[in-house]
Formats: sequence, C-alpha cells, structure tokens
Amino acid sequence: MRKLFIIIFCAFAALATTACSPRDFLTRRLAGDLIAGSEAFRTPQQFGLRIGILSNKSYLSPEYLVLQHRGWISATNATCPAELAPAPCWDVSLTPSGVDTVKPLIPSDDSAKSFFEIPVARREVTSIIGISKQGNFADVDFSWKWVPLNEVGAALYSGDLHYTSTVSFRNYDDGWRIAPGPIHTGQSMDDALKNAEPAP
Repeated sequence: MRKLFIIIFCAFAALATTACSPRDFLTRRLAGDLIAGSEAFRTPQQFGLRIGILSNKSYLSPEYLVLQHRGWISATNATCPAELAPAPCWDVSLTPSGVDTVKPLIPSDDSAKSFFEIPVARREVTSIIGISKQGNFADVDFSWKWVPLNEVGAALYSGDLHYTSTVSFRNYDDGWRIAPGPIHTGQSMDDALKNAEPAP
C-alpha cells in the first residue's frame, strides 16, 4: 500500500511541475529576482574622471567638489582653449593621495590617459513596493539603492539614499519577464532607472 501511495504521489508531483512553472505567477519575489538579474540593473555605475584642462563648470560640478574635498585632485588656473571658453579654466591633476586611490581602479595601460572610466557603484533592490496587474501586463513599483564598490564610490554615492522606480512586465508563453520596451503607462528598465525618484 505504501509503495502505491509513493508511486501516485510521484506521478502527481511530476504532472504538477510540468503544468506550471514558478514564472507563471508574478510574485514579489519573482519580480525582485527578475529586476535584480536584468542587464540594465546589474550594469555598474561608471564615473568619468578627466584630468588636464577643465572648464569652470566641470571643475565646480558636485562630483569634482567631492574629489577636491577628499584631497584627491588639485588645480591651478589655466588658459581656456576655444572649446572650453569662457574663462576661468583649470588644470586639474591627481594629488599623491588621489593617485593612490584611483590607480588601483583603472587598467594599467590607461594610466597615461587624461580620462578614466571608474566603476563606482552597483544597484541593489531593497523592496518591491507593489504590483499592479492588468491581464498579461503588470507594472512593478520597487525601491533600490546604490552600493559603493570602492572608496571613490563611497564618496560619490550614499548607500543610505533609496530610490523608487516603476518597470513594466509582460506574461509570455514561458512566464513573466521584464518588458523590453514601455507598455501602456509603464517603462522599460533603462527608463525606470533614469527616472528614479528619491524615496520619501
């Protein structure tokens, strides 16, 4: 009798697993996993650091002010090239502390360049706020934050500040996926991240 029960149970379990997949139901956990695994979400934030002659506007940008405050860059007045006018312009260089901080973050063959792309932070989903479904479409509201990858990232991105975004999902034949483009009033993942709002 026990063998018969085991056989019937196994047959039923096999049928149940082929009848539906975990992606058939858009739960908060599935939405969070799909958002966190999407290419746009996983792409690290890059910071473009330029040294050499900069316009006053660039030198006084919030990012460069942080680098100045940390003592990683210094500058002297410089003559503005035509494309950077009006004056003043600045000749920006890394300080010894800046070299120690930045050099490990760039490829060795880039050390002679005047522009560096530095990966500084990655995104992390903090919660799924809500899911609004309409048939085979859904909008998912979620919150996320930046996680610094290094000392430069920690200076530029606060891990305490949270953002909210909304992204569109679509139910395909193999289950729910993030929609490749905007659907109805929703947004693609790229647009959702660009249009993120600071969370209250």
